[in-house]
Amino acid sequence: MSEEISHPRRRFLGTAAMTIGAASGAAGAFGLFPERPAEAGEGREIRPFRVNFPDDALVDLRRRIAATRWPDKETVADPSQGVQLATVQQLARYWQADYDWRKAEARLNALPQFITEIDGLDIHFIHVRSKHENALPLIVTHGWPGSIIEQLKIIGPLTDPTPHGASASDAFHVVIPSLPGYGFSGKPTAPGWTPVSIAKAWAALMQRLTYTKYVAQGGDWGNAVSEIMALQEPPGLLGIHTNMAATVPANISKALAFHEAPPADLTAEERNAWDQLVDFYGNGLAYALEMSNRPQTLTGIADSPVGLAAWMIDHDIRSYKLIARVFDGKTEGLTRDDILDNITLYWLTNTAISSARLYWDTTQISNGAGFFDVRGVKIPVAVSAFPDEIYAAPRSWAERAYPKLIHYNKLDKGGHFAAWEQPEIFCAEMRAAFRPLRQPT
Repeated sequence: MSEEISHPRRRFLGTAAMTIGAASGAAGAFGLFPERPAEAGEGREIRPFRVNFPDDALVDLRRRIAATRWPDKETVADPSQGVQLATVQQLARYWQADYDWRKAEARLNALPQFITEIDGLDIHFIHVRSKHENALPLIVTHGWPGSIIEQLKIIGPLTDPTPHGASASDAFHVVIPSLPGYGFSGKPTAPGWTPVSIAKAWAALMQRLTYTKYVAQGGDWGNAVSEIMALQEPPGLLGIHTNMAATVPANISKALAFHEAPPADLTAEERNAWDQLVDFYGNGLAYALEMSNRPQTLTGIADSPVGLAAWMIDHDIRSYKLIARVFDGKTEGLTRDDILDNITLYWLTNTAISSARLYWDTTQISNGAGFFDVRGVKIPVAVSAFPDEIYAAPRSWAERAYPKLIHYNKLDKGGHFAAWEQPEIFCAEMRAAFRPLRQPT
């Protein structure tokens, strides 16, 4: 079965990928801080894992923040030149003086975490089994600039739904892996880890966990991985859910690529998606272009924590504005600690560059297509369209893109980091989305 993403021009890379062709493997590396090293012949074993960074690493982080050499203030009164000086200085002040990584570390260590080797690479994952009988196994994949931190708020409500006002029949067993080169997973030492190979690794992981029937979910890179899994159709995969669907019709992709006028017959919902895509391609794609072309050049974000933070919070304009409001003292779906937990994880694991290489690796097997184009998924798909996503997929496009669309809902609030920003809404969507795929009790 085809494992490609189609798109008219490579320069329209989308949020997290270029195009995906054939599968490939990679040489591996050990993950960070396993409780014990793997021994010969243990490649398929699952080893317990705990996070434990030394105090020296945190002291060095604060020292580097304090030593930041600041650029001049932007010459405009809006974020059109990028992350504003006031925002990143507010972030740095809190990060240096008040932020406590140990709280995040304790949250992680309160969860069952593991390392297992797949295709020569150590893969880190959280695995929380529900106490409820007939819970549905679910693998959730994060994206860039995200991590497993994005999904921590949904674990409790999904595995133990009854205290959260939901039915025990909607319970999930939850598996949350770290992408290769991200977080606590191993860093590939050779090219080859792309959504195609990651999708195969995730299927292997679910098989290793003895799940014979399961579902998959993702946004950003997680959407690419989940949709490629759907194309590969591994035994046991019942369906997928996406909060950043690939639904853009071919005629829309062509018009966007060649800067043509929008088709005259677009509905209001479709025209909104068009306008969002035009804005993103015109003003928000710089990070993906650089990481897909020259990730190793980004040495500065591996050396400066504040540089890394600025790079990461400039993912898309609506997420950036939310983050700016958070550090300006306003209440939002995210807190300052939420944001810094994620950035600090990247810093302490030194994964700024290894995570960026996923863009480059994917570009190397590109067929010239892009991230939001229809891929031809045939198995059941559920779509949640959040208004502040890079683009909110219209129902009409979703129905054409996914012949077996089992759920579509257009939400009133939430953006690119939906599980992180709006966990209650996100969990409700997951329950509704996968209810049709549960086995009768």
